[in-house]
Amino acid sequence: VQLQASGGGLVETGGSLMLSCRFSGRTFTNYEIGWFRQAPGKEREFLGSIRWSGGRTADSVKGRFTISRDNTKNTVYLQMNSLKPEDTAVYYCAAQYRGSVYRSQEYDFWGQGTQVTVSS
Repeated sequence: VQLQASGGGLVETGGSLMLSCRFSGRTFTNYEIGWFRQAPGKEREFLGSIRWSGGRTADSVKGRFTISRDNTKNTVYLQMNSLKPEDTAVYYCAAQYRGSVYRSQEYDFWGQGTQVTVSS
């Protein structure tokens, strides 16, 4: 499995970004795709995940971040609105066949990460 994350960049406070995660190598619909982020000196944080049947968003970003999935393109998106400086981090997507979607240790494959920087 390969995961290619893209869409990061520099944005001002209050701005928006949409991250993409393209999946290849196995049957996309068999996997849960999760989004995580990690800021310097902090633990990796679960943001949300989605399978073909539906998804969930972490309370910490609910209302600002939305996860969606296009099975025709083998791609998962993370739409981020009302961005804050504390959202600055490296954002990762990951794929899981089964397990707890909230635990990064239970994901099988990881993308390379994409940097998001929110200026104040």
